[in-house]
Amino acid sequence: MAVGQLPDQVREFAKYLNELMARIDQGDGWCGVFWSRDPDGMRACLEGAEVPPWDVVQALLHDLAADSGVGVAHVETGRARALHAASVAAYDDRPGGRELLSDRLDLMLQEQRFALERQQELARALAVAATPDDVDRIHLDLAWVRDDHERAAARCGELRARMERLDRTRAPQWMDFGGPGHDGVFPNQAQSQDHPPADADGYVSAYAPDHRTPDHRTSEGPVPESPTPADPPPPATPRVPRQSAPRRRPRGARFAGIEAGEADVLGPLPAPPSDEPSADGRTPRGARYAQALDAAPRTPKRSRTADPTAAEAADARATAEHAAVDARLADERATVDAVKALIRLRGEGRSGEAHGVLVEAAGWPAARLPLFAEELHHAGLAADWATLLWEAASLPPDRLVAVADALAGAGRADDCRKLLRQGVARPAPEIAESLIALADAGRDREAGALLDAYVRVRSAEDVAACAHTDPPRLIPLLLQAAKAASDERHWDLVHALRVAGFTT
Repeated sequence: MAVGQLPDQVREFAKYLNELMARIDQGDGWCGVFWSRDPDGMRACLEGAEVPPWDVVQALLHDLAADSGVGVAHVETGRARALHAASVAAYDDRPGGRELLSDRLDLMLQEQRFALERQQELARALAVAATPDDVDRIHLDLAWVRDDHERAAARCGELRARMERLDRTRAPQWMDFGGPGHDGVFPNQAQSQDHPPADADGYVSAYAPDHRTPDHRTSEGPVPESPTPADPPPPATPRVPRQSAPRRRPRGARFAGIEAGEADVLGPLPAPPSDEPSADGRTPRGARYAQALDAAPRTPKRSRTADPTAAEAADARATAEHAAVDARLADERATVDAVKALIRLRGEGRSGEAHGVLVEAAGWPAARLPLFAEELHHAGLAADWATLLWEAASLPPDRLVAVADALAGAGRADDCRKLLRQGVARPAPEIAESLIALADAGRDREAGALLDAYVRVRSAEDVAACAHTDPPRLIPLLLQAAKAASDERHWDLVHALRVAGFTT
């Protein structure tokens, strides 16, 4: 596919979307709401640069039902769903599609959390409202906030379904997923209890067709329900490891009185002692060794203070091991206490203080954050982990790279890439100053990691703007990093630098 060329499925859906919007009043209903709230996003969807979430398409179909009738909307729903599913599949299959979905899921989780916090604030305001006008105003705000929360939840489910589809299609064919169940369905294809129910195309629909807009405008009738998903298949029967044959009962006089189970517990009998000296240098004792001791010369005992350097090294190693254990225990206590505090504050509706806990945690030692991530996900606070990554992205470059290293070393490669992508979303002069400061401090590895993320995430024009701070030093570094990323990025950067007035 040529650079900048849209997939056929995306162009086909964009054409259909333009035709659909030509049939409705774009200044009224949900279409009017979308144009007033996000005009740039609407234009991007109509041009085919973006694919709208399914809840947006569904809302436009509600407008069509109100303007042209339920029967017309019913016919269009099936066609729209098929075109939308093909469009998002082609859009996600492009290079970098998995990373883009992951970033958008983080944003939607934040939107969902913010909407929930806003609902709690409005509920408290409603309890102390003094006049009927205040009550009506708060009720209207609540209707909009609830709609925002429901849309964010639906989009989170849709993004998860799209990411899971990519993971399944891109997994190696030889990978063992545990074997199919009795009905031929793999266990990992069963829907998770934590995910919202998905429709037949894999998209979560949080809105029933008779969903009302905040002004309670209803259509002529309900749009038909989407197909009900089938019950998830039962998990496959676990495979029991092959058992070894039972051991035979020991026989003979020496085993008299010992049952077979006791023989297993006792384990193998010790080998008869040898006439050779023991490995630890201790002198064998007893009458049976008398002749051997008389015949063999005695080995002088080794002095424990013969090698003080080795003793000091052993003490140093022991001290370091104790310090590492103490640090690990301290990290575990800090992360567990922080998670408990977050759960308590969230339950009490004290979102501001909970955010303060996350901001403080972003400044922890880098090695502690992977453990904190595990505790947050175990407690069901994945949205808080996304918020913490967002806060950590504003750390100084050296600490940002240290946190990214810690995440990658703990097996959280996706979080590492996400943090670096967010961390380089800074003005070009700030990135340039950070690169120069790291290079002057001799921290070439950290500078290289920051530079690699910068040239991979930002546009060629942004990367070229970074060179204005110190062209002789930065241009070679930028070109080298772009070349390591891909030939295409390298030539794009060469062109952008020439447009900016630099010679390469």
